[in-house]
Amino acid sequence: MAKVTMTVNGKPVSGEVEGRTLLSSFIRESLDLTGTHVGCDTSQCGACVIHIDGKSVKSCSMLALQADGADVTTIEGLADGNTLHPMQEAFRDCHGLQCGFCTPGMVMSAVDLVAHNANPSEEEIRQWLEGNICRCTGYHNIVKAVQQAAKSMKSIPAE
Repeated sequence: MAKVTMTVNGKPVSGEVEGRTLLSSFIRESLDLTGTHVGCDTSQCGACVIHIDGKSVKSCSMLALQADGADVTTIEGLADGNTLHPMQEAFRDCHGLQCGFCTPGMVMSAVDLVAHNANPSEEEIRQWLEGNICRCTGYHNIVKAVQQAAKSMKSIPAE
């Protein structure tokens, strides 16, 4: 067992992990932050996307030990109390979700996209979200949600 320490959603955390413990498992099982979903364990679906040091990462493709010392943001860290992040609001308002399983990863990926490109085109959004699979919506409303959020996020500083 090894000790891992990181900042998660603005709070310092630490824990003992086996060397082979995936970051997604550490987040869900040790920190009880279950908004990060695991759909495939092979980094194909994108349900486990989080931010590490401000960049989107599929947490099932990274060991917890690799995040030692990192600043981690999960879907639980986006909202400010009861105030949703603009991307979360846009997904709700534009009906960019159905079953909700892929939504945390989609939202986290989309926030990173807008941090890199404040005014993404439909094609750029679709390309950026290529690694996030949704089996319900067909992506049309997801793209609309990202476009809507991008407009309102222009006045919000990046993480």
